[in-house]
Amino acid sequence: MKIKKGDTVKVISGNYRGKTGKVLKVLTNRNRAIVEGINFVKRHSRPTQSNPQGGIIEREASIHLSNLMLVVNNTPTRVGYRWLEDGKKVRFAKKIDETVNE
Repeated sequence: MKIKKGDTVKVISGNYRGKTGKVLKVLTNRNRAIVEGINFVKRHSRPTQSNPQGGIIEREASIHLSNLMLVVNNTPTRVGYRWLEDGKKVRFAKKIDETVNE
């Protein structure tokens, strides 16, 4: 996965194009991510013990990883992998040629 939990990403296509947010969760089996403040949907919830009122709740839905771009030093960039001398595999930002802090 080129995008991981905790990364800052920018939406490059869709209704939320141009907005940035922090990745809350990555759904690897579906190639999607949940980004903070992006792609809100309304859920109708039934009254339960934890939520006795019920009602309509707004929350973030997942967005496909192809619509996201990693932001490093306020610059949206593509991500690549490289091997360090000690044999460790790290991600790097292709636009600024800098390793991404893990």
